[in-house]
Amino acid sequence: MRVVIALGGNALLRRGDRPDAAVQHTNIQAAVAALAPLAHRHELVITHGNGPQVGLLALQSAADRSLTSPYPFDVLGAETQGMIGYWLLQSLQNALPGRQVCALLNQTLVSAADPAFANPAKFVGPVYEREEAERLAAERGWTVKADGPHWRRVVPSPDPQRVVETRLIRLLLTSGAVAVCAGGGGVPVIRDEHGQLTGVEAVVDKDLTAALLAEALDADALLLLTDVPQAMRRYGTPDAEPIGRTTPAGLRAEPFPAGSMGPKAEAACRFVELTGGMAAIGSLHDAQAILDGSAGTVVTPNGRYPQNTNDAPGSQT
Repeated sequence: MRVVIALGGNALLRRGDRPDAAVQHTNIQAAVAALAPLAHRHELVITHGNGPQVGLLALQSAADRSLTSPYPFDVLGAETQGMIGYWLLQSLQNALPGRQVCALLNQTLVSAADPAFANPAKFVGPVYEREEAERLAAERGWTVKADGPHWRRVVPSPDPQRVVETRLIRLLLTSGAVAVCAGGGGVPVIRDEHGQLTGVEAVVDKDLTAALLAEALDADALLLLTDVPQAMRRYGTPDAEPIGRTTPAGLRAEPFPAGSMGPKAEAACRFVELTGGMAAIGSLHDAQAILDGSAGTVVTPNGRYPQNTNDAPGSQT
């Protein structure tokens, strides 16, 4: 199978972790240990989040008095792609001796007319108490919004239209390489009035980019891996219930939060609706079990997976 895997931010920084390089490197090694066995059986494309990392770099840049102005978010996104791509590249090479692995810097094309530019909504960086968040917003020209009980900076998150280097990624796959790419959703770019690519101040959702890339690469499966075993119906309530096998219509009927499970559910639905393939949401450490159909929230056109199962559409596991 050709499988596109989107690693959640927990692959790099778990809740409560300090954002030290050594901590992130150790977490990535654990993530790769879970994914490497899949590379023996499948063609793999691995994407990753970068929210905490790009937020940290933005803070450092804003505080650097030697700069005339802070680095823009497209540049910071490229920096995090290089940093995280390096860790993943090296860990995969060590785990898969003799296998070619490539970490690729990617641009993601977005529309300059996307309404997200007028309504920033993507959380980046650390959490603050409301008073501190509002003070930083006034000092630095940020937009801040509530994220649960805390407040965080938000930036525009336009819808991805195409990963610019899609053909190159396809070439890597056909050569037998494992491709690490489109980190953080890719560096957001638009085409200007002269048809030239230029970066924009935004962050693209990594799960939506992974779904777009999976469709463009004719992938068989899209795995959205995070720190929970399944998506949950009525999450956080006493009647919370895991969602097993389901359809895009069934998943879309659930009111998932926009800042957490919502983008994953939307990405899974888009991929399945466009391709008729399989998408799943689940734990990083259940990756092989998810592909086998015995773990995770698995989304298919008819709610069945594997296709020879007798389970009824939308049944729960």
